[in-house]
Amino acid sequence: MALNEVMPGVKRMSHATAHREGDRTSLALIVLTGLVIAALIAFAFSITTGASNASIVDVVGGMASGGADNAISSRDRIIIFDIRLPRAILGFLIGGGLAVSGAVMQGLFRNPLADPGLIGVSAGSSLGAVAMIVLSGSILAPVTRVFGIFSLPIAAFIGGLVTTILLYRVATRHGQTSIATMLLAGIALGSLALAATGVLIYMADDRQLRDLTFWSMGSLAGATWTKIAAAGPIIILSMLPLPLMARGLNALTLGEAAAFHMGVAVQRLKNVAIVSVAAAIGASVAVSGGIGFVGIIVPHILRMAIGPDHRFLLPASALLGGSLLIIADVVARTIVSPAELPIGIITAGVGGPFFLWMLLRQRSRLSL
Repeated sequence: MALNEVMPGVKRMSHATAHREGDRTSLALIVLTGLVIAALIAFAFSITTGASNASIVDVVGGMASGGADNAISSRDRIIIFDIRLPRAILGFLIGGGLAVSGAVMQGLFRNPLADPGLIGVSAGSSLGAVAMIVLSGSILAPVTRVFGIFSLPIAAFIGGLVTTILLYRVATRHGQTSIATMLLAGIALGSLALAATGVLIYMADDRQLRDLTFWSMGSLAGATWTKIAAAGPIIILSMLPLPLMARGLNALTLGEAAAFHMGVAVQRLKNVAIVSVAAAIGASVAVSGGIGFVGIIVPHILRMAIGPDHRFLLPASALLGGSLLIIADVVARTIVSPAELPIGIITAGVGGPFFLWMLLRQRSRLSL
């Protein structure tokens, strides 16, 4: 039996969608090129903004000479290479990981309101990370001895993975995902995770409490090369399968049945997507704490600009998410200088109104 006989609306839908959206390949390539340039500018802005007066020329000269160039002082060299550069790299990795995770979840759930921070995944990752921080000296000490610096990202990954799987099972029925159920289930799972996190925080000592308070609001202040070594490989590995998922995510926009008949291994796609998102979010939360709204803002902006094709949406989300988080970090550490705002406050201040705007646009479809 022909595909159009099995699903008579699929071809009409795909042709109508293509006609409505148009071919944005050229525009997407231009935008990707612009985002690469923007990422380089964001890096330069980050490592040359602050107490050090070293110019971008001095920084580039110092980097080219391996930090031995006399163009920058020893103090500036420490600030740039030991503080700002790891902070910019970690910010780019985390921002890219959060944005791509948001794009994948929106494609998986087929709704632009899906976001790891809004539907409880970040709260689950935070629970895993807090459990490792508080209990690493007692019942989780063997895990710390075995995995070393990777213990925290692994614990956060497990917390995010369990939450994502539970969320998907609750929100999906007969192959259809209810956005209302997803949001409400995310709130419930997030609340349970936050309650368990509160119990662990109650058990923490004074030193752990100070760390957890600043960490819970999201910050890149503790960025080091060690943290990059711990979280960076996990974030990068979690994003490697994503280009291979682009075709499947595009097909999912027509529904799971349509995607299956188009040759997509739907269940395998969902499994890979869930594990990838949990790994990226877990590693990000482990080293930076909770940074919200990046995963919902970035993909939505890019969909309006270049369309919903995941072949371009996923790499564009990585570039724009990383650049925006770098800029947000610069704002966080300079707006109240010499003090520093948690970066989560900056992203929440921008993302909250943006989400309300999106919610108003979607309310007729949500039926809440």
